[in-house]
Amino acid sequence: MYYPTTRVLAVLALLQSHRRIKGADLANRLEVDVRTLRRYITTLQDLGVPILAERGRNGAYILDEVYIPPLFFTNDEVVALTMGLLAAKKLGVAEMIPAVESVRSKLEQSMPPQLKAHIQDISQSITLDTRPIHQVALNQSLLLMSTAVQQQRKVDLVYQSRNQEESGRTIAPYGIVFYQSHWYAVGYCDLREALRSFRLERVLAISLTDDLFKRPSKFDPLEYVIQSNATLPRTYLFRVELRADANQLKHESIHHLGTISGHENGFLLQGTVDDLDWLARELSLLSCSFKVIAPNDLKEAVRRRAQELLNSISDKEEDDDRRI
Repeated sequence: MYYPTTRVLAVLALLQSHRRIKGADLANRLEVDVRTLRRYITTLQDLGVPILAERGRNGAYILDEVYIPPLFFTNDEVVALTMGLLAAKKLGVAEMIPAVESVRSKLEQSMPPQLKAHIQDISQSITLDTRPIHQVALNQSLLLMSTAVQQQRKVDLVYQSRNQEESGRTIAPYGIVFYQSHWYAVGYCDLREALRSFRLERVLAISLTDDLFKRPSKFDPLEYVIQSNATLPRTYLFRVELRADANQLKHESIHHLGTISGHENGFLLQGTVDDLDWLARELSLLSCSFKVIAPNDLKEAVRRRAQELLNSISDKEEDDDRRI
């Protein structure tokens, strides 16, 4: 049995599917006469749904393309949205925060009390480890760069380097990456005639061009950013032998340190770094054994780190002796 409300919603669903459908066809699908159909259309129009009516023998009803119908979510979907909004708030885009809070507010207004309390518990209990993120204004850069990636159109940039030097660039963006609290665009730079990554907060101006490009199908923007960051020019060039097999290496978090290649005793990790003590601490976290090949200063830094760890054991043993 059909109820008027069900039929009204069916009219909306059919219009969403077809955007334009003849009145007679619509009435036949709903098994109602044309006069009753007009009442359903009027009901939808009174609710704010932008439906246009074409006059004449072959007249049709048209749903305006700009119309976004109301959405209905299950409890699980609301929880998923809340988790996503919590994460989005931590992505470093300053303009996103008001929009995130607005969406959360709209969601909470439509929730039953029990679900609302559940969502508030989630929001207040979960902490995301996204430190240190500095909020930056890059909404326009992010939007235009995303459009360029999808439409495979080149962009013109005014870019500021780490040394505060400005330059004009034309790039073919292959992808956008969020890595270590920063947004990057990765693509082919016409000026350098090579692949490059660009920090979006350093983009001072951006505009789409009409020049098209072909994006490589198997290119991994994240892997490129990780490797390029690990091999930037820095004070020390290091080489470390990792004594592990391929299966062990899968469980090590080392790709941010440098490039990895095969070696006679396992693998060779090499890269650049400004702080050798920091690198020694990172190496001490490895579950596999390793040998420092160069530089000698890194060997000393590893020895200092090893002594720190030994001292921490000695201090604990002394504390245990005092308790006894």
